[in-house]
Amino acid sequence: MAESLLAAAVARYIGALGQHASPATVAAYQQDLSALCRFAEQREIQDPALLDTALLRTFLGTERSRGLGARSLARRRAALSRFADDLVKQGILADNPVALLRTPKQPSHLPRPVDVDALAHFLDSPHDGSPLAVRDQAMLELFYSSGLRLAELAALDLHDLQTNRVRVIGKGSKPRQVPVGQRAQHTLAEWIACRATMAPEGETALFVGQRGARLGHRAIQKRLAQLSVSRGLPEHLHPHRLRHSFASHLLESSQDLRAVQELLGHANLSTTQVYTRLDWQHLATSYDAAHPRAKRRPSGNTP
Repeated sequence: MAESLLAAAVARYIGALGQHASPATVAAYQQDLSALCRFAEQREIQDPALLDTALLRTFLGTERSRGLGARSLARRRAALSRFADDLVKQGILADNPVALLRTPKQPSHLPRPVDVDALAHFLDSPHDGSPLAVRDQAMLELFYSSGLRLAELAALDLHDLQTNRVRVIGKGSKPRQVPVGQRAQHTLAEWIACRATMAPEGETALFVGQRGARLGHRAIQKRLAQLSVSRGLPEHLHPHRLRHSFASHLLESSQDLRAVQELLGHANLSTTQVYTRLDWQHLATSYDAAHPRAKRRPSGNTP
């Protein structure tokens, strides 16, 4: 059976996406747009020019009725919108039919930061000194020291690491430089010293697995979960929780929201506000303390 025009358009888009997006994003969008292709095939729709708001609303409604959650639906919509934007650029669609579609509001699932003392005890727990344990310690310290995302840490190469900072590629392929604390510098130096026992010559990845290849996302998540159990941390630990702890602890000490925003690589301050559980009262207090006219009384001739 010949490939439909829609399936071909999706394949071309996914191929182009792979040139600049992360493997995780490509895989997610592939899954989302494959679901669209199956939905369209069931309705004998093969031409991407026939994608309209009514059809895509029905598609998302069908996905919701089969149990897809708000977060997954939001990602489905994002994939549809990006694909539709591409079709507009190709002249296949006149405008983006996804613009009028809305998905259910996503619930807020912010991880609770790990207590400072509990996290310090966890990070200071002794290990057996093996290359694997040294590598794990370096990853833990770097996650907490620099607030990296899982994908950012996994993608690090040796040349990205300097003495007191690291260069990462964040969301949207935006590079940024973040500082590396002394404890993390020390553990990273220990890892570099023994890395050759695991990494073959020519391997550029900073963190590698026992077979010498770049350590994947799932492997990193699994190691953190195992370490939280073996070191007696009474709660589940994952990379995003370490990043959230970094942001929360830094903000509590510095009260510098803008600095935390830059370190986290957030494009918008509102993202940092939610991420660090800031409330309106905190912002209002900062405003009252800093703005030159926040507490200034109006003059008597004010109408």
